[in-house]
Amino acid sequence: MNKLTTRQGAVAALGILLLGGTAAYAQADIANSTVGFLMPDQASTRYEEHDFPGFEAEMKKLCETCKVIYLNADADATKQSQQFNSVMTQGAKVIVLDPVDSSAAAGMVQAAQAQGVKVIAYDRPIPDARADFYVSFDNKGIGKAIAESLVRHLEEEGVPTEGGGLLQINGSPTDAAAGLIKEGIHEGIATSKYATLAEFDTPDWAPPLAQQWASGQISRFGAQIVGVVAANDGTGGGAIAAFKSAGVDPVPPVSGNDATIAALQLIIAGDQYNTISKPSEIVAAAAANVAVTLLKGETPVAETTLYDTPSQLFVPAVVTAENLKAEIIDKGIQTPETLCVDRYVEGCKALGIIE
Repeated sequence: MNKLTTRQGAVAALGILLLGGTAAYAQADIANSTVGFLMPDQASTRYEEHDFPGFEAEMKKLCETCKVIYLNADADATKQSQQFNSVMTQGAKVIVLDPVDSSAAAGMVQAAQAQGVKVIAYDRPIPDARADFYVSFDNKGIGKAIAESLVRHLEEEGVPTEGGGLLQINGSPTDAAAGLIKEGIHEGIATSKYATLAEFDTPDWAPPLAQQWASGQISRFGAQIVGVVAANDGTGGGAIAAFKSAGVDPVPPVSGNDATIAALQLIIAGDQYNTISKPSEIVAAAAANVAVTLLKGETPVAETTLYDTPSQLFVPAVVTAENLKAEIIDKGIQTPETLCVDRYVEGCKALGIIE
């Protein structure tokens, strides 16, 4: 995967990997089929900007006449349940579901399967029901990677382990993927001698709530905080905003996940230490391949099993200032024109992104 030079190339290669090399389908068998693509919230921009466009584009290639219904639940589990029922009523034979509430989603899976509708768990697993397939990045691996990366940086910088420690900002308590990331973070921190000063599960992954919590911890611990392991870029950005509001300069190293434009710019500016590059189009394209395979009545190839569900888990890359150009710019995930604007120009020059 590291040898891929463009996001589009990654999508194509991983789609082939997922299905053991099957790249063509008899469209006549599945013509005009309906597929639901249900995402959980808009706290992250990824669903509108990457996941859905990636899924829609791959579906178009695989089944030109298939209809894709895209809906976003705005972090409302009840709304998502209604959307799920709606796409079934509209004749969806496969539903790709990124659940708001992983526990509540179990009932949706069971209701769909009782009517012969296949469910692909997407990004976030559904532990209490066996979906027909699960496609995601390795969430536990992500948590461990961002924690280990940040801890290694602190150790290399000679930051003392005595008298200081870390804040840990997790994702939503109703999101099973957040639970896996949290598990991974615990493992990553455990390999170090840095203590965890305090930990917080962020409802709905909401950055303002992460900022509010971090502000309280800054008042409580002050200079004892040597770093923050945040589960995604939104919560990490909330922590950074809290430090800046408190007049802390420099901001201690903060982790992230998703490689959002805002986070990449914070890394360029030196305010965020790391993020995870996981072009969502890769997973979206894989989900489209699985959806078409299920529509045809075939069994998609799984490389592992998670929560008793056949699964495909992709391993993403950790991004810091050192490799941002190689992982983000050179691979075509973002462009200098997008990132290197206004106050980020000088940082881009320092990192060799622009001259």
